Amino acid sequence: KCTYCDFWLPHLLALGQGVRRLHVSAAFNAKAKVSMSRFEPSNYVSYEKLNENVNIVRKRLNRPLTLSEKIVYGHLDDPVGQDIARGHTYLRLRPDRVAMQDATAQMAMLQFISSGLPCVAVPSTIHCDHLIEAQIGGAKDLARAKDINAEVYNFLASAGAKYGVGFWKPGSGIIHQIILENYAYPGVLLIGTDSHTPNGGGLGSICIGVGGADAVDVMAGIPWELKCPKVIGVKLTGKLSGWTSPKDVILKVAGILTVKGGTGAIVEYHGPGVDSISCTGMATICNMGAEIGATTSVFPYNHRMKTYLEKTGRGDIASLADHYADLLVPDPGCEYDSIVEINLDELKPHINGPFTPDLAHPMADIGATAAKNGWPLEVKVGLIGSCTNSSYEDMGRSASVAKQALDKGLKCKAAFTITPGSEQIRATIERDGYSKILGDVGGMVLANACGPCIGQWDRRDVKKGEKNTIVTSYNRNFTARNDANPATHAFVASPEIVTALAIAGTLDFNPEVDYLTAANGEKFKLEPPSADELPKLDFDPGQDTYQHPPAEGGSKLRVDVSPTSTRLQLLEPFDKWAGGDLEDLQVLIKVKGKCTTDHISAAGPWLKFRGHLDNISNNMLIGAVNIENDGINKIKNQLTGEYGGVPDVARHYKANGLSWVVVGDDNYGEGSSREHAALEPRHLGGRCIIVKSFARIHETNLKKQGMLPLTFQIPADYDKIRPDDKISIKGLANFTPGKPLSAVVKHSDGSKDDFQLNHTFNETQIEWFQAGSALNRMKELQ
Repeated sequence: KCTYCDFWLPHLLALGQGVRRLHVSAAFNAKAKVSMSRFEPSNYVSYEKLNENVNIVRKRLNRPLTLSEKIVYGHLDDPVGQDIARGHTYLRLRPDRVAMQDATAQMAMLQFISSGLPCVAVPSTIHCDHLIEAQIGGAKDLARAKDINAEVYNFLASAGAKYGVGFWKPGSGIIHQIILENYAYPGVLLIGTDSHTPNGGGLGSICIGVGGADAVDVMAGIPWELKCPKVIGVKLTGKLSGWTSPKDVILKVAGILTVKGGTGAIVEYHGPGVDSISCTGMATICNMGAEIGATTSVFPYNHRMKTYLEKTGRGDIASLADHYADLLVPDPGCEYDSIVEINLDELKPHINGPFTPDLAHPMADIGATAAKNGWPLEVKVGLIGSCTNSSYEDMGRSASVAKQALDKGLKCKAAFTITPGSEQIRATIERDGYSKILGDVGGMVLANACGPCIGQWDRRDVKKGEKNTIVTSYNRNFTARNDANPATHAFVASPEIVTALAIAGTLDFNPEVDYLTAANGEKFKLEPPSADELPKLDFDPGQDTYQHPPAEGGSKLRVDVSPTSTRLQLLEPFDKWAGGDLEDLQVLIKVKGKCTTDHISAAGPWLKFRGHLDNISNNMLIGAVNIENDGINKIKNQLTGEYGGVPDVARHYKANGLSWVVVGDDNYGEGSSREHAALEPRHLGGRCIIVKSFARIHETNLKKQGMLPLTFQIPADYDKIRPDDKISIKGLANFTPGKPLSAVVKHSDGSKDDFQLNHTFNETQIEWFQAGSALNRMKELQ
């Protein structure tokens, strides 16, 4: 008991936040240190340092700060000297930790091995969640994955042990759920090699998706660069109720901002409506913020986060966060670059799709809209879970809907799958009876993994090319993403809405107003779902699936990669810039319309090659639409005159010493953080990507690999380029930040065009280009 606090605290509170902050810092400096996680007891939460940096920056800028700014600027490498201008300057940051999923960790660890460094400089983890294919059920699918992927799992486990990286074994769960349960906390700055890393924003963290090369920088102890984000405020008023869920908030926001409306910005939720959303509900909203192109999303610290921290065994962090509570919320009077307002009292359940996550429809409208557009009304499969919606509350609300159907003698008309987000969630919903209810209504529980959400789904109920509808509680619904069938119409909704639609079997069922027919012929309406936010008992941790790095270090351990492996391949350095302009680059493909990282480097069955650059490169741009013929993976080889697959033509050009360029449309590279979409073009002889605009992560990934991501200064210049053109990039001898480059386009009829190309390179990034890649530059500086 602190008599000093008893006497002074009421007076200090009356004097305002600034005085209270100083008092808190002094009074609790002597407290026992609090570990960042139970797995790393010697790494501590450092609110004192965060607070110190925030005070420096606030004084320099002489204005109130948003929460996003506090956490980001609080992790500046040089808070005193860093130039700070939202949307313009590049920040040099010191993240607290790194997380990698197994599909991207392979290339990240191969790059780290190439760096020659003995051990990671910050706490880092690998999570095995992407390589498990959904086929016949959780246990059997997991056993099959362990067998098929043994070489990759052994590589990641041994590399983790050697270099000091924690390893979550297959079956442990999806990376973002594991982070929320164990590693995220208010005020932490975490980077992860997956685009849905922002999930941690539901716990007041700034969690940002990056490519593997960015992760290598942080693991190597190098300051990490991020263009200073703008901040979009989303003010929530009212209260969630009835069928409306946290998922409907982000479905609505996606409809407002579109797939590129958040590019270059952090989305910061605030307002009185925040307190009506659970911590895991906030995580859902932040997770799907990736679908609007946002750098990340975040919520302010509140009692819902405190309760979640306590329930997941981190009450000591919650107590410390309470003492620094004013540091973990936006300053009064802070300003946002733009504001979106949503009244939760008026928000209705939504469903988004098909083929893009920003095509938003109120549930009341989807039936008529589907009929008008010829979208199939029959729901073939309902799929709940994934990293976006697999919390205890999500499963409980879905079970609440399923129980009502069972009580009336009904089961799902559609096929129905359930993906638990983690082993802890799986074990707890099994203990508490949710799994049985969901199984009894017709559901199949899949492995604790990404599964169909990322295309790891051995779907057999429809043929490829057969038009059909599925509904999911996932985050992304690009063409062919879930099942490799371009005719599948995928819609995204909350788990409870998906469950209701799976029971009804039709897309035009609105549970708010429509009736079902019970087994005895009676008409009945589903009541709005209800469920506990967190289990009444403690979470059941299930099986122990974590491998600690050896306490004695890994210097004596070996990591072997077979030269004959088809799954893993050690990396060779990319060639350096030759010193002149890039002359007569052949247009490989002029891409028409949307081109996501799924189009550039498909997932699904290709995931098995994520550690082998040459083999994975055989999927480069095979999903992109060629403007010349509207064909997919069919382009003309300008050397032979014959048509072939995009990777095949690229390999032929490379073998004949012909460098090439890709021309693309708006928001090129949206979607996943996969750096393979940048590595593959570089590996196959590409030098430049010219588009109308880029998605943030993909643009950075291209820079990291020594590519030139450039944008048309006048977007209409896209129309000047023909599929058989040759393009020269001029001005590289004087390549400087802010100065455009120029393009000279030679047409096959002898005519020419020229125009300006913009870029976002800073001085450090130009050095990456000149060295051939960021990894090459790192080695030069060692």
